[in-house]
Amino acid sequence: MKKMWGGRFSKKTDLLTDDFNSSISFDQRLYKQDITGSIAHARMLGKQNIIDSKESEQIIETLEAILLDIESGNIEFSVSMEDIHMNVEAILTERIGDVGKKLHTGRSRNDQVATDMRLYVKEIADDSKSLIQKLILTLLDLAEDHTNTIMPGYTHLQRAQPITFSHHLMAYVEMFKRDMIRMTQVKAMADTLPLGSGALATTTYPLDREMVATELDFSHVSLNSLDGVSDRDFCLDFLEAASVLMMHLSRFSEEIILWCSSEFNFITLDDAFSTGSSIMPQKKNPDIAELVRGKTGRVYGNLMGLLTTMKGIPLAYNKDMQEDKEPVFDTYDTIKICLITFAKMIKTLTVNKDTMKKAAAGGFSNATDAADWLVKHGVAFRDAHEIIGKLVFFALEQQKSLDELTIDEYKSVSSVFDESIFAAIDLNVCVNQRNIIGGPAEEQVRKAIALNHQWLAQN
Repeated sequence: MKKMWGGRFSKKTDLLTDDFNSSISFDQRLYKQDITGSIAHARMLGKQNIIDSKESEQIIETLEAILLDIESGNIEFSVSMEDIHMNVEAILTERIGDVGKKLHTGRSRNDQVATDMRLYVKEIADDSKSLIQKLILTLLDLAEDHTNTIMPGYTHLQRAQPITFSHHLMAYVEMFKRDMIRMTQVKAMADTLPLGSGALATTTYPLDREMVATELDFSHVSLNSLDGVSDRDFCLDFLEAASVLMMHLSRFSEEIILWCSSEFNFITLDDAFSTGSSIMPQKKNPDIAELVRGKTGRVYGNLMGLLTTMKGIPLAYNKDMQEDKEPVFDTYDTIKICLITFAKMIKTLTVNKDTMKKAAAGGFSNATDAADWLVKHGVAFRDAHEIIGKLVFFALEQQKSLDELTIDEYKSVSSVFDESIFAAIDLNVCVNQRNIIGGPAEEQVRKAIALNHQWLAQN
C-alpha cells in the first residue's frame, strides 16, 4: 500500500522497517480518541472555511461511521499504514475519495498523537480515580465493623502499642485518598490542547484552536508549538501517580501476606482469592497479594523506561516518543486489574479477632500506658520508662504478660504502683484513652470514617 508520506521517496521501505516502525499493534487502542479529535478538527476546518462546509460534514459523518465499524469489529487495521492516525485516514479516503485527503489540512501526526494521548490520559485518570474510590469504600465498610477489634500496632515489625484493626485500615484510606488527588492532578496536567501546533511551528491556516479545545473538553490551549508536540510530562505524571499507588498497594499486600500466615493468623483469605500448591495439599497461598506486590516492580519499570526515553530528546518531536504509549497502556491495565481484584480480596477476608487481641496482650503493647500511669502519679517520664523496662524484663522471666502480674510483683519494682494500674493497662482502655484527632479511639475512628465518606462525596 502506498505510504501517505511517500512522495519524496524513490523506493519502498523494507518490510522489516515497516514492522519496526509500525505502532498500530498497540496504538489502535487510541481509535476513539483519534476519531473524536479528527471530528473536532474537521468541524473547525469547515467553520473557518478552510475546507468547504459540506465536505466537512461529509468527513464528520464518515468518521462517525468508521467509529461504529471499529467498535463492531468490522475493520482490520494495516501494518503498512503504520499507526492508528494513518489507518483511519486511509479508511476515510477509501470511502469518500479525495475529500478524505482534506482532513489532514492544518495538522500533523505530531500534534494529532499528542492530542490523542492527552485525551486518553484524561480518561484513564478519571477511571483510575473511580477504582481507587471503590477500594476506599470497601476499606471504610470493613473499618466500620472493626472499631473495637484490638490488634498490635507495630514499629520495626515489633509489637509496639495497641490499636484497632479499624485504625490500621484507615491509614491505608489516607494513602489511597492521596492517590485519588494525584489522579486528579494527572488529569489537570493533561488538560491542555496541543492540536494546532502542527509538526512543530503551527500553520498558516486560520485555525480556531479555542473552538477545538471547547469541543474536546480541554481547559487550555498550548501556548508554544514546540512544547505542544514534544511534551509527555502528563504521561510521566500518570506513571508516577500509578507507581505511588502501586507502592501503597504493595505495602498493604505485604501485610496481608504476613497476616494470613500461620505465624500471625490475623486474617483468613477467602478461598475464591487464594490458590493452592501443585505438590503440597495443605497449602493456601495469598497469590493475589503476591502478584500485586510483584506487579509494582513492573509499573516502576514503565516509569523509569519513559523517563529514560525522554531525557535525551531535543526539541521538538522525535520517533523515540512513540515509546510513550505501551508503558501508559500497560500501567493502566495493571493498576486496573490490581485495584479491582484487591478490593474483592479485602471485602471477603475474615478477621481473626481473638488472635489479634492475644498478640496485642502478649507483646507488652500496653507498656507505654503503664509508663504513662506512673507519670500521672508523679514519676518523671525517663524514670517511668526505666521502671517499666525493668517490669517487662521481670515479666519475661516469669513468662507472664503485664496483665498477669500481681500487684505485689508490680510493687517489687516500684512502690508507686497500686491496683488502679490494672485498669490503665486494659487494652480497650489503652486504645480508647487515645481520644484525640488521628488517634485509635473508637470515637475518633468513627469520626474519621464519617469525614472520609464526606470527602469522597465531594471528590
